[in-house]
Amino acid sequence: MPAAPSVPRVVAVLCLFALLAGCGVRETQVERGIRDQVLHRGMGPEVADLDPHLATAASDHTVLSALFEGLVAEDPKTLAPAPGVAERWTVSADHLIYTFHLRDNARWSNGDLVSARDFIESWKRVLTPTLAADNANLLYVVRGAEAYHKGHTPSFLEVGFNALDDRTLQITLERPTPYFLSLLQHWVWWPVHLPTLRQHGSIEVRGNPWARPGTLVGNGPFVLAEWRVGQRMIVKKSPTYWDAATVRLNAIHFYPMEDINAEERAFRSGQLHLTESLPVSKIDAYRTASPEMLRIDPYLATYFYRINVTRPFLNLTKVRQALSLAIDRRAIVDRILRAGQRVATAFTPPDTGGYMPPEGIVYDPAAARALLAEAGYPGGQGAPSLDLLFNTSENHRAIAEAIQEMWRRELGLEVRLSNMEGKSVLDARRTGSYEILRSAWIGDYADPMSFLGIWRSDSGNNYTGWSNATYDQLLHQAARTAQSKERHALLQKAESLLLAEAPLIPIYTYTHVFVLHPSVRGWYPTLLDHHPYKHVWLEAPGPAR
Repeated sequence: MPAAPSVPRVVAVLCLFALLAGCGVRETQVERGIRDQVLHRGMGPEVADLDPHLATAASDHTVLSALFEGLVAEDPKTLAPAPGVAERWTVSADHLIYTFHLRDNARWSNGDLVSARDFIESWKRVLTPTLAADNANLLYVVRGAEAYHKGHTPSFLEVGFNALDDRTLQITLERPTPYFLSLLQHWVWWPVHLPTLRQHGSIEVRGNPWARPGTLVGNGPFVLAEWRVGQRMIVKKSPTYWDAATVRLNAIHFYPMEDINAEERAFRSGQLHLTESLPVSKIDAYRTASPEMLRIDPYLATYFYRINVTRPFLNLTKVRQALSLAIDRRAIVDRILRAGQRVATAFTPPDTGGYMPPEGIVYDPAAARALLAEAGYPGGQGAPSLDLLFNTSENHRAIAEAIQEMWRRELGLEVRLSNMEGKSVLDARRTGSYEILRSAWIGDYADPMSFLGIWRSDSGNNYTGWSNATYDQLLHQAARTAQSKERHALLQKAESLLLAEAPLIPIYTYTHVFVLHPSVRGWYPTLLDHHPYKHVWLEAPGPAR
């Protein structure tokens, strides 16, 4: 008979069977998350601010949407307006007066009831000039809001906000605004708990440290439990949220990762359920080996370069036009990105709310060279070197290097590439400490005004130093034009003017390219890349078929 196996061999065999059975195998963070209903998410750059009235970046919304809720929420599949803090609302026959009825069980995370006055006082804060809220102009659709924000009306009582009682809120608009309910989903409309803010400083200036673990009071489905800057942020299910029974996740762990290669490695090693981005160099590999994990979703967003028109050389319109015409966008989309992105010949993505932008920019290096010569710099002679700033990312660098070479080859210009982490880039943008800046704009709502409105002279999101009274007037007219055809014609005139003046260089319109573990459920492709977390859960994927 065969010899009896030695003890070490028995142990080895038993261990092998244990491993094959799944016992003794080190559990990954993803697997543990599925068991515990804890979502691990890559989020791109570090959050800049958890104060919804001061936040400006997409990564801010990624976390804020877990912590706060407005009057109106979003359907997880379509993003259509859905009841939020307001359980119902009515609209007057002239589409100017919206009356919202708040839930009796809507509470802040400290147990206080969310009242109509909480919303109104929050909006008053947004419109207070000393706060310098970048998105304050999104409230201008309300009667008297713009005049109050600009100091033309001294009394807030002139603004069209009214609390009929603690549970009933009325908003009167300047003019009919078809997208108003969707506009309310933007975080600048969300309420903040002002008693908490007052405990930690002034509510009317920046720098109040209230939005931190242990002090942040929100009204969303989760509460802030931990924030280690540069490492992770943890939110946990809120016991006071009015719809807590719907929330299936117990927690979400957000990981700021500007290095998208590191983010992809974390996903591959079982540390993340999903990434914010995917290196372009990895797309084909996932297409071949793991197509079920690769997501290429539609995305209402434009990738572009801002130009600081206050700087010498860049203050010349013909120079800016030359820079734009010398970019071969098709080569960038086809050879670098390769994930369904579209060449941007205008700033507004095509068919945004039924609007088609004007046929604007083409690739015409000969015309670019002629314009540069007309500006006084033939072949780039005498031109200063330019600085192109972008936030750290392999994808941004690849695009910047391609454009750097195009400007060298076609225009004879020297361009330095500078990269910084996200917060430093935001600071440079705010202070105008840049020459050319990599930027992106994601629609706040599916209407062209969401894109074109940021270039108004008084917009808090312009950052270029460019202003044009005719452009402002065209947008003013369009906002007061009810007929879509006439409104779109005015917006096309405005966008044509914007493209001709060239304070920005559109490059491409996005798709959202990322990887998603098959255990994540309720994560639907949406045009604004919003995913209401209370409808997301984790479920172990079934065996492969």
